[in-house]
Amino acid sequence: MLDVTVIEDPEAAAASLDPIRGRLLAELAAGPASAAMLAGKVGLPRQKVNYHLKSLERHGLVELAGERRKGNVTERLMRATAASYVISPLALASVQPDPDRFRDQLSARWMLALGARLVRDVGSLITGATKARKRLATFALDGEVRFASAADRAAFVQELTAGVSALIRKYDAPDSEDGRDHRIVVAVHPTVKDQQPTREIDAQ
Repeated sequence: MLDVTVIEDPEAAAASLDPIRGRLLAELAAGPASAAMLAGKVGLPRQKVNYHLKSLERHGLVELAGERRKGNVTERLMRATAASYVISPLALASVQPDPDRFRDQLSARWMLALGARLVRDVGSLITGATKARKRLATFALDGEVRFASAADRAAFVQELTAGVSALIRKYDAPDSEDGRDHRIVVAVHPTVKDQQPTREIDAQ
């Protein structure tokens, strides 16, 4: 099972957003289970759970983990293909954000557009690398800082911009025939407190 995978297909995205199927994905991320086992956990008939599982399987969100005999019946044990999922902007390709439409380093919406492009591009790279059975060369840095004042935050941003710009100038080799372009995204935003998502669904 992958830790996280990206959903690029619109129909797969729609399937994952269904509350019942989302609950089933969460249950199957914890371990393999059959439709009968899941029925008791989500409060739905086994036949209805099986219907949802088939849809999730068709879109590659769950897969067969094994089979077991229970009386005269052979149960299919399903598992999630990933512990968590991210929906790529490619699932809404005609209206996906385009950070090139405008540039405003102080705009939260432009930052959001950059983040969406990051999800889209890295998701596509992961898909390609997986098909080619190759490793993907990436690096990410994550941290938190508490600024004493808005002035300190502004000074930090100024120094950060100068430092990253200097590194880009130092290592950029636009004339290198064997080189490969890399995108750099740096963002600074207020920390959001963790929110626990609800797992309650209405029985249908």
